[in-house]
Amino acid sequence: MIAIIKYNGGNTMSVMNAVERLGFEGIVTDDVETIRRADKVILPGVGEASSAMQNLRANKIDQLIKTLDQPVLGVCLGMQLMCNHSQENDTTGIGIFDVAVKKFPASDIVPHMGWNNVEATKGKLFENFNPTDTIYFVHSYYAEINENTVARCNYILPFSAALQKDNFYGTQFHPEKSGEAGSRVLKQFLAL
Repeated sequence: MIAIIKYNGGNTMSVMNAVERLGFEGIVTDDVETIRRADKVILPGVGEASSAMQNLRANKIDQLIKTLDQPVLGVCLGMQLMCNHSQENDTTGIGIFDVAVKKFPASDIVPHMGWNNVEATKGKLFENFNPTDTIYFVHSYYAEINENTVARCNYILPFSAALQKDNFYGTQFHPEKSGEAGSRVLKQFLAL
């Protein structure tokens, strides 16, 4: 069973639908025990960092996530919340990835919205990824390149398109909205 964390972040149902299209059973939940027992956990995300963290803290899900030993995937804001800190409303994150999340500097061309290529892919999520594939992004904040970067993208500047540390994975892009290429990335995660 795949637990999709409910915390009033957007894109929860599109992630659920993508999981089910790939033949897996998913449940949207904020129940700590259900999340703890799940085979895989997904932290979706569309929204604003500080209110998202408030909602995670309200049920102590932020603390729970750090203790999980099954594969955990953060998507977009979900990945950013797994970092140390976000400039978005000066928000302290969960702290799995030792990296800061910063705002893109050029406000006239932000958010980064649309299809883009990624490069320097490595690791399990990208085993079936084609370098010519494009994936869908929509974000105004980015995680800097760091030792946990497993895919890079360039929009205004190079940034982490995906992160991985131990059993924790994150994608800045939306695999659930990225067509066949995104489905392959999500399927790789679900098959871990």
